[in-house]
Amino acid sequence: MATVKVKFRLSSPGAGKGTLYYQVSHHRVVRRINSGCDLFVSEWDNEKSCVLTQEGDDSRRTYLRDIERRLETDIIKLKDIVRHLEMKACPYTTDKVVELFRHPIVTESFFAFMELLISEFRQVGRVRTAETYASALNSFMRFREGLGDIYLDDLNSTLMLEYEAYLKASGMTRNTMSFYMRNLRAAYNRAVDKELTRQRYPFKHVYTGVDKTLKRAVSIETVRRIRDLDLSSSPSMDFARDVFMFSFYTRGMSFVDMAYLRKQDLCNGILTYRRRKTRQQLFIKWEHPMQEIVNKYDTSSAPYLLPIIRDTAVDERRQYRNAVHLVNEKLKRIGILLGIPVTLTTYVARHAWASIAKSKNISLSVISEAMGHDSEKTTRIYLASLDTSPVDLANSLVINSL
Repeated sequence: MATVKVKFRLSSPGAGKGTLYYQVSHHRVVRRINSGCDLFVSEWDNEKSCVLTQEGDDSRRTYLRDIERRLETDIIKLKDIVRHLEMKACPYTTDKVVELFRHPIVTESFFAFMELLISEFRQVGRVRTAETYASALNSFMRFREGLGDIYLDDLNSTLMLEYEAYLKASGMTRNTMSFYMRNLRAAYNRAVDKELTRQRYPFKHVYTGVDKTLKRAVSIETVRRIRDLDLSSSPSMDFARDVFMFSFYTRGMSFVDMAYLRKQDLCNGILTYRRRKTRQQLFIKWEHPMQEIVNKYDTSSAPYLLPIIRDTAVDERRQYRNAVHLVNEKLKRIGILLGIPVTLTTYVARHAWASIAKSKNISLSVISEAMGHDSEKTTRIYLASLDTSPVDLANSLVINSL
């Protein structure tokens, strides 16, 4: 088996400074890989082959600790390459180890494979999918900090259980943990489909379901209070409230769909748009309250109906993401100000519209069409998650019978 060591080499005889390199030895053939790290002689323990991180001032000690972490990561990576080559039970050379260190094979590296998928999604316009994969990958990379990349063949149920424990310790909710797991599993299954690795079911013991979330609908009285609240002293909170109400007026339109509404989508009193989530086309009769909100803001310099994406010369996706974060932050403050028992977000407007429509005895089929659901079954499940009154009534009857 090949051996890997860290070595220190003086820049020149008698110099007080030198460079670190990795020495890979196999069958008496030795190759060197420059680490790109420079040190003074006094900062290297040649006997223990380690960096002396207590040398110098604070900035120098920080630099030395960064080098220490980099060396640790690279050595683990090199040893993983050697172990992987040994597992294949085929002859290999030190040159092969060096080559794989400098240019990892995408089809064997999980990180690199996911990054390739993310790039492909972006190229075909599936930006949201690319972002969810990137979010999951970043989380998994934080879990692997100091250990580096991992081969597809090395993903197993024990590792994923360790990752789940890491997420729990970080204070993640079960739904957030499941979100990361489902995206990692989807990427892994793509690798299996491409026959890059054998299916080992590494996610079989971790949670990948979806827990019911807390009821997020609010009453018509609460929506009125949000609408009538005087926010003239805070333009940012006023705008957040307007976004919430615009969503409610448009049958619970999602924030991303509101952000990308174009002026040309409004024609002859009908607002026409296509849901980004399902690609379903919806038509909404333009009502006076919608126009009142649009009239409040100057959007003459942009093609969009609402002032969410203001500059088409700047990354529009970034503007949308920054805006949704800011609006939800302000809505949360409005909710606290009004004493609303749920965390107020733009999505609450969608829940509220559906819940209030049901309370007005509007038929399931009409609610389903209005919300752009692909089936009434989806709407039925959606409404069931909002309305716990039958269960609450049953509980009251049981309690009152005591």
